[in-house]
Amino acid sequence: MKHITCIDDLRTLHQRRVPKAFFDYCDRGSYVEETLRANREDMQAIKFRQRVLVDVSRRDTSTMILGESSTMPLILAPVGLLGMQHGDGEIHACRAAQAAGIPFTQSTMSICSIEDIAANVEKPFWFQLYVMKDRGFIKELIQRAMAAKCSALVLTVDLQVIGQRHQDIKNGMTVPPEWSLSKLIDFATKPAWVSGVLQGKRRTFGNLAGHLKVSDDITSLSTWINSQFDTSLNWNDIEWIRSIWPGKLILKGILDVEDAELAAKTGAQALVVSNHGGRQLDGAPSSIEALPEIVDAVGSQMEIMFDGGVRSGQDVMRALALGAKSCMIGRAYAHGLGAGGQAGVAKAIDIIQKELLTTMGLCGVNRIDEIDDHIIAV
Repeated sequence: MKHITCIDDLRTLHQRRVPKAFFDYCDRGSYVEETLRANREDMQAIKFRQRVLVDVSRRDTSTMILGESSTMPLILAPVGLLGMQHGDGEIHACRAAQAAGIPFTQSTMSICSIEDIAANVEKPFWFQLYVMKDRGFIKELIQRAMAAKCSALVLTVDLQVIGQRHQDIKNGMTVPPEWSLSKLIDFATKPAWVSGVLQGKRRTFGNLAGHLKVSDDITSLSTWINSQFDTSLNWNDIEWIRSIWPGKLILKGILDVEDAELAAKTGAQALVVSNHGGRQLDGAPSSIEALPEIVDAVGSQMEIMFDGGVRSGQDVMRALALGAKSCMIGRAYAHGLGAGGQAGVAKAIDIIQKELLTTMGLCGVNRIDEIDDHIIAV
């Protein structure tokens, strides 16, 4: 890993070491990927003011996230199927995050279960929830997160209807899965990946296995999942969730000011400005474009987190300058996981922290709370 210099290097290794279907599941977006591209293009269009002859000898990336200390304003976002990027991927990613002193968020659609992770890490982690039609199962899932002492619940609110990911269909990521000679050859040329996944605790959806009235094979569980996304989900359901969950609540997937204002009335402690990484509504604005107006509307009422297109410490700096208090990364650390397991995730985190420290220094900033729109070139 010593010659890895950036997240793109990790992405290249990830693409080389993991079968195409699983790499593309992580890397690609919905429809023609207009919003996926906008997340990066709009982020990179933001330029910094370079400042000189400022004493930046006391630079420090530490901050508070939801009242808890963190070594930097960074969170590992929920990413589904991490255990298919690397065996026991969720456990390895959580360990890397905790070693770095930042939060990790487990996805409902993870391969390892809540209990698998809790038994193999030292500290509490966050849990991300998709609300499905089977509310009895959802209540049980929340209670399992409570039993595992998860320290925050991240409710994803932008997946009532699933955006089509063309590349998943082309790759045969369907139910039931499509097998082809090219796919078998792809797997056969990646023996280290095959060995790692086979040695992992599970190869199905861990949070669902054994808790539903369907077979535990991945095809049956996937069929059940696709039938369970609830198009009737609405703001009133958050009150029901809060009646069960006693801890910190984060609403992930807010991209509109009116929705942000409604979110502020729910009692949630934070929201995440996010377009689901360009995997849902194609043609939606980039997350960074939506951020400033949402901060202006509700930033004094709840903590604003950011997600979408963060691939570097410079990107973290940009989002903080526009009012976010912290950033989530998804693809950036998933690339690290696919490239090198726990060490790869640790490398992704380290890259972003070092880039953030350097950018702070060149912009004349010592502390996270000094970062605001004054560092942006007009």
